[in-house]
Amino acid sequence: MEDIVALQEQLLKNVSDKKRYLLDEIDWSNRLIGIKGARGSGKTTLLLQQIKYRLNKFSPEAEPLYVSLDNFYFLENTLVSLAQDFVLQGGTHLFLDEVHKYPNWSRELKLIYDQFPKLKTVFTSSSILEIYKGESDLSRRAVSYNLKELSFREFLHFETNRDIPKISLDDLLTNHKEIARNIVNHEVESIIKHFKNYLKHGSYPYYIENKESYLQKLNQTIALILEIDLNAVENITYQDSRKIKKLLVAIAQSAPFTPNVSKLSERLGVQRAFLINALRLLDRADLIMELYKPTTGIGAFTKPEKLYLNNPNLVYALGKDNAEIGTLRETFFANQMKHLHEIHLAEKGDFTIDRKYSFEIGGKNKKTKQIQGVANGFVVRDDMEVGSLNIIPLYLFGFLY
Repeated sequence: MEDIVALQEQLLKNVSDKKRYLLDEIDWSNRLIGIKGARGSGKTTLLLQQIKYRLNKFSPEAEPLYVSLDNFYFLENTLVSLAQDFVLQGGTHLFLDEVHKYPNWSRELKLIYDQFPKLKTVFTSSSILEIYKGESDLSRRAVSYNLKELSFREFLHFETNRDIPKISLDDLLTNHKEIARNIVNHEVESIIKHFKNYLKHGSYPYYIENKESYLQKLNQTIALILEIDLNAVENITYQDSRKIKKLLVAIAQSAPFTPNVSKLSERLGVQRAFLINALRLLDRADLIMELYKPTTGIGAFTKPEKLYLNNPNLVYALGKDNAEIGTLRETFFANQMKHLHEIHLAEKGDFTIDRKYSFEIGGKNKKTKQIQGVANGFVVRDDMEVGSLNIIPLYLFGFLY
């Protein structure tokens, strides 16, 4: 365990002070906390920041331990034995990174929860993992959170140190002019310039390391998700992961993509059931978004009506020369809504949110005719700083979290 403690101290020395939104939203008093998120979203940093900036401040008597479950320590030791030794040495808070890389993770987490009632445990996992479908039922024990990619609000804070509060959707729709003026009037550089940069390289925190090589690193991250994470979580073989990668490239080349399951199955040489499951896995991996109309029932073999890549950075990384501005706008809007609100394809306009609001997405010259006569209809325009009436600047939807 000494090596684990030494590694923790080294990591804490170098941890970033740029904090994600979820750090302040988690109820850290819970005994078992699960944090899911896409590879590269900042889960490891979140754990280390909790230890360095919050735990020492609010609980100075706490004894924390951070360990990644791909550590060589676990070749000869179990998770339960680590917890036991840690508790005997006075440990109080155990932070476990990437549990999906450890066999029998759910069973041992259950044992830790039941055997060490004074130990608080936090674990992270791939977004692919369905925490409550592990070998042991954690639904009555674990409190689960999801870490999304960077919002535009967070990106702006990283770039300018401006701390702008998050905005609820209802407040945004009602007071968007006042909110936009407050943001624009206090911004030295053009907010639109920051927004364009965000679309290209602002979805994952590691963009800070090197903006020039960011898209190359993002492509490497995608490869690791397909070749490593899918196998760890779902036992997907290397051959099947290659087929899924071809599917992802096909989506990227023409997103937003209306899937023809028969043609795709024939093109990729796979069965319909495999294809539908592959789409579900790509969605859970936060690489694509599956969208349906509100009247469509979503069953195990129901194909989505439209597919988007999960965020604009993926459009640049995978779509390359096909990074069409209209696609980027719609992808951004859908991504910022995902996990926060119920989102569907609209009968009139582009998207319906919470089965109540309709939105048409476009450039600064986008007209309102597509939502004419639609109750609670809004036009969302890019390349404008302040809107009017039911016309709202696109970038404002990046302040929801």
